[in-house]
Amino acid sequence: MGAIRHCFPVDRRFTRLQCRWQQLGKNVGDDLNEGKPTLPLLHAMHHGTPEQAQMIRTAIEQGNGRHLLEPVQEAMNACGSLEWTRQRAEEEADKAIAALQVLPDTPWREALIGLAHIAVQRDR
Repeated sequence: MGAIRHCFPVDRRFTRLQCRWQQLGKNVGDDLNEGKPTLPLLHAMHHGTPEQAQMIRTAIEQGNGRHLLEPVQEAMNACGSLEWTRQRAEEEADKAIAALQVLPDTPWREALIGLAHIAVQRDR
């Protein structure tokens, strides 16, 4: 069941960085502004240039990185961080679904499988 728990936060962070405010009901870049080291940010730090890594590190450490949102998004796009994060979320959902196969085929199991799908495919 840990896989479901893991795929939801990964995808939520991916969605916050990728979607527009109107779709989510919250501001894009909130995690960056709050100094949260999300998976896409960590990926970009690891795979980006030293300058990009330092910019992201500074934004996370200071916790007021909204003014850096555009260059951070550019760095994540250049590194493929958002797609990489999406793939990790889908892998975690697949693990969760595989783990559920030991349960009897019931509506409850199907509901849990549906939850795993929703966690990686939702817009809100």
